[in-house]
Amino acid sequence: QVQLTESGGGFVQAGGSLRLSCVATGRTFSRDRMGWFRQAPGKEREFVAAITWSDGRTKYADFVKGRFTISRDNADNTGYLQMDSLKPEDTAVYYCAVTPNMYPLTAVTDSKRFSYWGQGTQVTVSS
Repeated sequence: QVQLTESGGGFVQAGGSLRLSCVATGRTFSRDRMGWFRQAPGKEREFVAAITWSDGRTKYADFVKGRFTISRDNADNTGYLQMDSLKPEDTAVYYCAVTPNMYPLTAVTDSKRFSYWGQGTQVTVSS
């Protein structure tokens, strides 16, 4: 059974950085897509970034372009979200997710595409 475990969230001042990790276990990940989503209190869950596990192609939401970087380490089955220049509006619970389906990256902005989810990690950015 696939399990995703996030870590790396915390409290940071505006302009600071955090690196989120997502360890995936349960099988070999080769053709999957991994995504990061976030949900702030009272808001819908929204897409942040995604990556193809096989060749590392990426897609970002417009509001994180140039500030966040998604990556993965195939050897460790771990995905990362490096978050720089954080803003108070980035405060949310961040979730990693995986789908085994080879969706085009244009399609993975929809959370319904993802089969497996982590428990979430809180990121709080103070002004």
